[in-house]
Amino acid sequence: MFYDVGEKRVNKVLKAARKYLTWIQNSVLEGELTPAALEALKVDVKKIIDDEYDSVLFYIWRTERYMAREAMGVKRGAVDSFI
Repeated sequence: MFYDVGEKRVNKVLKAARKYLTWIQNSVLEGELTPAALEALKVDVKKIIDDEYDSVLFYIWRTERYMAREAMGVKRGAVDSFI
């Protein structure tokens, strides 16, 4: 999970995400989640962010070969050219 949120919401998003994932570096967390835990994380984050300003990205690897990108809030960067 990667996030870019307003200054007032940074700590709230980090606290919510750390209930499910491991903090890696600024605005980056990772971990393995069940589908239910992923949905719970999304619900928690959705309650905090401002959809008109903030951006949260979830990278979901369904298998080692394939990967999907899901974004919440403002869409930043190209979604069709991920290596």
